[in-house]
Amino acid sequence: MGGSRAGLHTLVGAYVMDAAPEADRTAFERHLTGCEPCREEVRGLREATARLAAAVAVEPRPELREQTLRAASRLRQLPPPVARQRDGTIAARLSRWTRLTGAVRQSWLARLAVTAAVILAVVVVGLSLHLTSMQHRLSTDAQGSHAIAQIIGAPDAKMMTAKVRTGGVATVVMSHRVMELVFTASKLSALPASRAYELWLMGPSGVKPAGLLPPAHDGMTGPMVVRGLEHGDRLGLTVEPLGGSPHPTTGPIVMMSLGI
Repeated sequence: MGGSRAGLHTLVGAYVMDAAPEADRTAFERHLTGCEPCREEVRGLREATARLAAAVAVEPRPELREQTLRAASRLRQLPPPVARQRDGTIAARLSRWTRLTGAVRQSWLARLAVTAAVILAVVVVGLSLHLTSMQHRLSTDAQGSHAIAQIIGAPDAKMMTAKVRTGGVATVVMSHRVMELVFTASKLSALPASRAYELWLMGPSGVKPAGLLPPAHDGMTGPMVVRGLEHGDRLGLTVEPLGGSPHPTTGPIVMMSLGI
């Protein structure tokens, strides 16, 4: 009886994976009613299996079923028990299942460890990339906010507005001292997905791209900092291909004199 009970302890993995024969399953379920350690192990393995399955679940290929059936047809089956060996059948089966479930359990635990390590590595890498991206974005936002505050808070800051020919209003706050400006716009006309608004500095030294306007939010576009101003420059806005252009391909829909 003691040997049989010890053998039943090894059926936890096979039971959780529904790999135990009906007779062994019934015997193990009776064993569970009086074995708290086995019940605890069953709960833990089921929970771990469910979580890992959800994390690494993939859609099986359509041809997998046919491949599995062909593989099953090639597997060697266990021989049926012989009637005259009836007295030794239970012990032999228990011994065989002890070895089998032990191997299955070790294989399952090894796969569980590898899967957990892979998932942990993916999570760590993903979290690291996310934090790096977040830090970069926050750093960029902080730098942009500082530049905007410096221009708007400059003693010589001046605000100018102009109507956009295709609809909307453009606003510029500029500081002659730092030779930079902040551009915003409201209610600009929506553009096709293949087009974008682009700012230009137009002056004695030629036409220089100043950047693509960011997407509008709640009817507002910007703010956008424009640097590299030179004396005599004016600020123009055109409609360009989505990626922008090195030179304007359309006429300005607004032109603003900067007074420099």
